[in-house]
This record gives sequence, C-alpha cells and structure tokens, in this order.
Amino acid sequence: MMISSPCVVSLTWRLEDAQGVLIDELTEPMEFLVGGEDLLPKVESTLMGQTTGFEAQLKLEPEEAFGDYDAQLVFFEARTLFPEEVSEGMQFEGPPEGAATPDMPKDVIYTVTEVYDSHVVLDGNHPLAGIGLRLSFKVLDVRTATTEEVEQGSVGEAPFVLGMGAPPNETLH
Repeated sequence: MMISSPCVVSLTWRLEDAQGVLIDELTEPMEFLVGGEDLLPKVESTLMGQTTGFEAQLKLEPEEAFGDYDAQLVFFEARTLFPEEVSEGMQFEGPPEGAATPDMPKDVIYTVTEVYDSHVVLDGNHPLAGIGLRLSFKVLDVRTATTEEVEQGSVGEAPFVLGMGAPPNETLH
C-alpha cells in the first residue's frame, strides 16, 4: 500500500540532536497516523507516496520540529502553589491553581526546570524547542486508518515521549 493521507504507518526510528547525541530510539515498531497529529509535517511530506521498506534520514531545523525556544514561556511561581514533592522534570498541563503570572497560557504542558525555597521555574516550551534534530526512520508497515483514528487525529499512542513528568500515580494539583 502506498502512503497517502489518511493512513497508518508503522515506523522504527533513531532521533538525535544536531551533534549526534541520541534523544530517542524506537527499536520496536510504533504506529502513527499520516494526515493527523502524530507526525511532524516534514516527516509526513517525506513519507507521502512511499511504501513498506522505505528509509530516510532527515535533518530538522527547530522551526521544522518543535519550534524556536521562546523565553516568554518561562515563568516563576510561588513554591507554595506546588506539592511538597515537586521536583525538576515534572510536567503538568496548564498553570498551577492560584498562579500569580497574568496570561499564562492554559493549553501548555509546563515542565518544572528548577525548584527553590521561594519559587518554582516553569518552562512552557517543548523540551526539544530550539534544537536541530536528525531523524532516521524506516517504514515497516502501512495500513488503512480506521474511522476512529481519523476522527481523533491519532492512533492514540504518544510519539516523542521523553520520560519526563510526575512520578507514576502522583498529580501536581
């Protein structure tokens, strides 16, 4: 089957920064919806018209991947707004309840980058923002997307999970 939108591709890949440092490696195939929200646009355009067995190596500039780093998405909030166990690397959606910073975007995943006695530093940038990337991938399978996958814009798996966030079974607020 030729890759076109919408369809589901099964990929393995190796993701590195511009200096060749490994960021993520999928050694077991993972499915992604082409024509949805699962893949970066440059990856999708490279896949179009290809079939099982296709391999590619892409260089992605920040604007083709997770955007440039935006210092205006870094916020300082009072330590008292967070649970005692807050630590660097934890992530949560939206600003903490009671945030003092006006106009903090509500639809952003914030990463705790530093914890001090008086405040916590929150970064709303994607962890890979501002970083040039190298992506090598191989197509292992192509199939027709289900109606449900097309409607939700994803096969439901989370690409680019970087192992950061709250510890299992814990919430931040």
